[in-house]
Amino acid sequence: MLLTPRVRLKSALLASAVSVCLVAASAPAVPLGVGDRLFPHLGNPGYDVASYDLSFTYPGTNSKPLQAVTTINAWTTTALERINLDFAHGKVDSVEVDGEPAAFTGAGDDLVVTPEDSLTPGSWMRITVRHTSDPVSTADRDGGWVRTADGLAMANQADAAHLVFPCNDHPSDKAMFTIRITAPNDYTAVANGLPAGVERVGDATTWTYRTQHPMATELAQVSVGRSTVVHREGPHALPVRDVVPTKDRELLEPWLKKTPDQIAWMEGKVGPYPFETYGVLMAEASTGFELETQTLSLFERDLFTEPGYPKWYVESIMVHELAHQWFGDSVSPRTWSDLWLNEGHATWYEALYAEEKAGRTLEARMKAAYGASDRWRAAGGPPAQPKAPDPGQKISIFRPNVYDGAALVLYALREKIGRPAFQHLERAWVHNHRDSTASTADFQSLAEEISGRGLSGFFEDWLYAEKTPPMPGHPDWKSVAPTAGKGPKATPQAAPHAGPHTAPHAVPKAPPAAK
Repeated sequence: MLLTPRVRLKSALLASAVSVCLVAASAPAVPLGVGDRLFPHLGNPGYDVASYDLSFTYPGTNSKPLQAVTTINAWTTTALERINLDFAHGKVDSVEVDGEPAAFTGAGDDLVVTPEDSLTPGSWMRITVRHTSDPVSTADRDGGWVRTADGLAMANQADAAHLVFPCNDHPSDKAMFTIRITAPNDYTAVANGLPAGVERVGDATTWTYRTQHPMATELAQVSVGRSTVVHREGPHALPVRDVVPTKDRELLEPWLKKTPDQIAWMEGKVGPYPFETYGVLMAEASTGFELETQTLSLFERDLFTEPGYPKWYVESIMVHELAHQWFGDSVSPRTWSDLWLNEGHATWYEALYAEEKAGRTLEARMKAAYGASDRWRAAGGPPAQPKAPDPGQKISIFRPNVYDGAALVLYALREKIGRPAFQHLERAWVHNHRDSTASTADFQSLAEEISGRGLSGFFEDWLYAEKTPPMPGHPDWKSVAPTAGKGPKATPQAAPHAGPHTAPHAVPKAPPAAK
């Protein structure tokens, strides 16, 4: 953290995406970061967030900014004269630190706050930011709010939560959330966690939700729309609530009722569901992806209503986002280079579900993935060392190398250490790191401990090499090298999931008879 002399609030207008009401400190404020290889300016050193309290007021249209208040409770981990927050798409009206007005300015995608008094290590601080939250994307920024046919939803993965609210926008700093949404009475608002109150005053209703487990900022979810919340019970009396357009309630019920059995199936593979509730949010929007926001996964409505998608495929995509509740949400990546642990595992259980429920064999899918793996590595990097995003070309880190390419690593590991050890590893992984973050090194260490084998060479080759290593037990499998001047080609078996910022539903549509 850069330490500079503290200053008093002064009026100084700066041309910044953060605010038109910014003030300058005595020395230039600079954007900081926690040093993530893929997103070097995300997150901020010097403090550890304990909780967020987010309040949004929806104006009745999704084309105007929401009025918002973000309150952050955190511990300082070093002496701070300035506090950097990630925030880049709204107007800041005021900032307080521990109830006292504080100076603030913008630097890159950071909101830089200078409190009246500097903070000592181990201090408890409360930062309150009054701001707007703009749902209208700029020409060069995607993500954050998603405008639906009747309101809004959120899609913050990987680097977009700070387009919605000020935060420490990196999965390594998970926190508890309280979310309040005020909207006209004819709207329904839903967010992560469990309901904590509904208050109607005049023509507006305020809905409050709280998480019971820590959450990464990229997993925050808020839905505002003309929606119906459908309640049912999952395994062990788990509250399951789905959010659907009211007009489509009956149409979507055949899909909604599948969730409890899918949860039970996942519990049979890796152990108890890790959160206080689950459900699906079916949004009438064109996003190009589905997204595993914590306790409330976001899906495009058209995935369930548009003819042509095989039933087994749709169900396996539902399981993919459900699996993320264990892999990625409860156990979050320490850095974004650990993304393969999220997407590889979700793809693994998606494929395993398709094998068990629809006869789409895992081995056939992995063999096809192996054939494409060298091309994927050339285009996107090895699974645990993905290439950095290219915002100018709208290229993200969510490419096949971290989906089927990473599931292929898990398949190779199962072949290497045997099924009993692999199944033990999967359960131990989500149990040992529940509600926390974990890294690739942690996964390797646990795999070695459970299998009783040294695996450093295996993981080095499979996770970081430019070329795909030989598949244990399948010496006949071949990977086709990339052709100069040509990009990787997807195959139906090996590109089944549409992750954030990727093309939707990368499976050819089947004729209706195939459903």
